[in-house]
Amino acid sequence: MMQSKTVVDLYPKIDILLDEPLSKYTHTLTGGPADILAFPKSIKECQEMLDYANEQSIPVTVVGNASNLIVKDGGIRGLTMILTKMNRIAAHDNTVVADAGAALIDVTKAAQSHSLTHLEFAAGIPGSVGGAVFMNAGAYGGEIANVVSGAEVLTPDNRIVHLNHQELDFGYRHCSVQENHQIVISATFSLEVGIADKIQKRMDHLNALRASKQPLELPSCGSVFKRPAGYFAGKLIHDAGLQGFQIGGAQVSMKHAGFIVNVDGATATDYLNVIAHVQKTVYDQFGVHLETEVRIIGEDPKSN
Repeated sequence: MMQSKTVVDLYPKIDILLDEPLSKYTHTLTGGPADILAFPKSIKECQEMLDYANEQSIPVTVVGNASNLIVKDGGIRGLTMILTKMNRIAAHDNTVVADAGAALIDVTKAAQSHSLTHLEFAAGIPGSVGGAVFMNAGAYGGEIANVVSGAEVLTPDNRIVHLNHQELDFGYRHCSVQENHQIVISATFSLEVGIADKIQKRMDHLNALRASKQPLELPSCGSVFKRPAGYFAGKLIHDAGLQGFQIGGAQVSMKHAGFIVNVDGATATDYLNVIAHVQKTVYDQFGVHLETEVRIIGEDPKSN
C-alpha cells in the first residue's frame, strides 16, 4: 500500500499503524483491520490527519473507547482515528471541560473530586467523552443531554466549531454530530455544587447495581438494543427464551438479556448473526422490532 506508507513518513510525530486489527481495541475483542489507524494527541494532529484524508479522498472513521461498538470482520477502509490520547480534563467553578478521548468514568471522578453533582449516572459507563456525546449516552435515569452545555467539533472541511446545547440537538441515543459527520474534540459539562461524600456514595451505589446486573466479567459491546416504546429490550429477549442463545463465540448473556458476550473467541460476524436472530425471534413472538443501539461499522469480510 504505497499511499499508506507515505502517511507514516509524512506525519512522523503522529502514532500511526497500518493494517492494524481493531480487535485489539474493541471491548468485544472482535473486528477486522484498519487500513490506517492514527492516534492523534492534539486537535492539530487531528486536523493534519483530516487534511491528509481529504487530499487523498479516503473515508474517515472516528472511534472513541470502542465500548458500544461492533467493527465488522472486513475491517475499515481509509483512515480510522482513535482519540484516547486526547484526554485532558479540567474543572473550573461549576464546569468540567474534557477532551473527546477522556474516559467518561474519569470525568465523573473529576466532578466528584470538585464536589460537582449530576454526573453520577455515568460513573460506570465505559465510553469516551466524544462517544458519549455522539450517542447521548445514558444510564439510571440520566443522560449526557442533561449535563453537556456545549461541544467543540471538527467539521468535514476541517474547521473547529463550537456547538451549543441547542445545536447539539440531543435525542434518545442521538446527537446532531451523527448526521453532520462532525468529530467531537471536547465537551463542556455544566454541573452544580454538591457534597463530595454523597456524590461518591451515589456513584458507588450505581456501580454496585451495574456489577450485580450486567455481565462486566466478559467482553461485550454494552447494551445492544435501544429501548422500544412501551417495552424493555432485555425483558423481551428474556421472555422470548433467548438467554444463552449462541452462535460461534457470541452468546446472549445469561446475566442480562440485553447484552451479547464473547464467551469463546467470537467474531464480529457471530455478533451480527446473534443480533439478527434476536431481532427476528422477538418480532415473530411479540411484533416488536428491536433497533440496535450499538454502533456497527466497517465492511463485511470478503468471501473465499
